[in-house]
Amino acid sequence: MENFMDHFHQWGAVIFFVFIYGIALAFLPFRQKMQRKPAATYFAFVLAFAFEMHGIPYSMYLIGSIIGRYLPVGILWGHTLYDYIGYLGLYLNIAFAILGLIMIIFGWQAIYHGYWKHVKGTGHIVSSGIYKYIRHPQYAGLIMIAFGMLLGWATIPTLILFPLIVYMYVRLAKKEENDMINEFGEEYRAYMKKTKRFIPLIY
Repeated sequence: MENFMDHFHQWGAVIFFVFIYGIALAFLPFRQKMQRKPAATYFAFVLAFAFEMHGIPYSMYLIGSIIGRYLPVGILWGHTLYDYIGYLGLYLNIAFAILGLIMIIFGWQAIYHGYWKHVKGTGHIVSSGIYKYIRHPQYAGLIMIAFGMLLGWATIPTLILFPLIVYMYVRLAKKEENDMINEFGEEYRAYMKKTKRFIPLIY
């Protein structure tokens, strides 16, 4: 336990991880109020993750005060899967973060040079690149990053916030799809039939 307790009260690390995981939000649109709420929830998730990983393990203290003893490593604090697969959860966290950020950046690039040009009268449905496989790579990437953080270091706040993030981005994706149908009609319906919402070949 002493080795894991060395994680805490490292406020420079808290700031570092908030920046690293929060930078993904710079590549998401915030033109509508409905787009800001899921982003704010994701940022709260990142704050909870970083604060409990390198700041103060409130989840451990809370449950410990209720049951009268500290929780084992990985049960709502520490490396989530440590007792079962060692540090694989940490490595999966890193892999999901990298892959998720790549999806977000590629999605942003395609949208920026494609659909967002509609304000100049040249915008179109983006169906190439990563959009050839999924309709919402930016939202899928954000969910992937958050899921990786859960695999690496799950706490009470992040376990509560993660399903809320998923729900909010699924809801936002459906809303944006309806907007695209209203804007492009059958052309977008045809695109929807060829691609999945978040996971290629599955969903």
